[in-house]
Amino acid sequence: MSESTRRTSRRQLLKTAGAAAAFTIVPRHVLGGQGRTPPSEKINLAAVGTRGQAASDIKQLAPGNNMVALCDVDRREGGRRASVIPDFPDAKVYEDFRRMLAEVGDKIDAVIVGTPDHTHAVAAMAAIKRGKHVYCEKPLAHSVGEIRALMKAAQEHKVVTQMGNQGHSFETIRVFCEWIWDGAIGNVHTVHCGCNFINSALSASSRWAEKSARPELSRLDEKEEVPAGLNWDLWLGPAQQRPYHSFYLPGSWRRWTAFGSGTIGDWICHVADPVFWALDLGAPQSIAAQAKDYDPKTQGETYPAGDIITFEFPAKGSRGPVTLVWHSGTEKIPVPKELEPERASKAITTGAYVYGDKGVIMYGSHGAGGVRIIPETAMKAYKLPPKKLPRVKNHYADWLRAIREGGKAGSDFSYGGPLAELAMLGIIALKMPGTKLQWDGPNTRFTNSDEANRYLTPSYRQGWSL
Repeated sequence: MSESTRRTSRRQLLKTAGAAAAFTIVPRHVLGGQGRTPPSEKINLAAVGTRGQAASDIKQLAPGNNMVALCDVDRREGGRRASVIPDFPDAKVYEDFRRMLAEVGDKIDAVIVGTPDHTHAVAAMAAIKRGKHVYCEKPLAHSVGEIRALMKAAQEHKVVTQMGNQGHSFETIRVFCEWIWDGAIGNVHTVHCGCNFINSALSASSRWAEKSARPELSRLDEKEEVPAGLNWDLWLGPAQQRPYHSFYLPGSWRRWTAFGSGTIGDWICHVADPVFWALDLGAPQSIAAQAKDYDPKTQGETYPAGDIITFEFPAKGSRGPVTLVWHSGTEKIPVPKELEPERASKAITTGAYVYGDKGVIMYGSHGAGGVRIIPETAMKAYKLPPKKLPRVKNHYADWLRAIREGGKAGSDFSYGGPLAELAMLGIIALKMPGTKLQWDGPNTRFTNSDEANRYLTPSYRQGWSL
């Protein structure tokens, strides 16, 4: 068999791994040595986005695999969010992911998407349509319509997908699920969760705290030249045309509604994940939002400095209805009376309090602070249940395993999509504060607002489509 035939055969096996049967991989001990990756296990990767979280994803996924191509519209050197392109001298480098897939698509098995939110869907969809497995950062997409389209395409093309909510593979989320299913706090009825970052501007939250003045909105008309090395047209992607401004990038795009998904888009896929899984929440039946000192008609270019969004989930199976209240930025998660005053320093700022009819559980995001029943006397009195859920090495290894062996990753698009949809529904509610929106999940529509329905699938700029 020729070398080219062997490569083609292996790629075909990887492409069909998610469809059904696993294929045989040469055991490591046959080839000798611990840690050596057999050639048949290596996955040919490409990445769209090479900075920030994308760089972290690439560094986790590249070892033991082949990085064939890298794509980034920002080729500037240096800076806090440096690109990983220099780390892979053998990878072919592109600015446009469409050209990358057209030219080297037959050499790629899987694609990592780590771009700003507004380009997640177009990049992920382009890869899926070519039969590539996809790891896409949360919140998966920038609208409900995009999420639904990605879920459908991933199923039709039988590819292995994973959304980048890494905490889904942690020990703590499995512990939480096992406690809930064991009846540790009885029937859950209310969840208060959130994140205290302001608009997810993690390194500059104090800058965005000046919510009353919002000087950045009044300065958008100031003309700025596009920096050398940045392809602004490709950075915009499907978003509507607008002049470049340094307010948008490298990291602050999250707070702009045209590009990012605010704090809720950045964090709800982390902090709501445990209850979403344990309670099988599915789609909410209603969503209502409030935000102080914020008028979406005049300030809608950016997200509010703080908000409270209430999701109501209907009864399902053996559990009753559940109310989930999201808090972000200036609107803090209320501290339950069950948390002892002397342990006030343990209060959750990013995470959740979960209320049942027999007690309260608290947990922090990404497993920070662990999972605890409060008060501490109740935690000490609780007899821990046996472990029932399988444990995984990490989120990245889980995706790679599913590609190699067949089956699904833990937060594939069929799970991650509905979870990310909570963020998109909350953002729509923020555009209509004070209105309780009634949501028909199976039919993808609001039953009481034509205006809200118009936000489900925003239009793309000419030349872009899914």
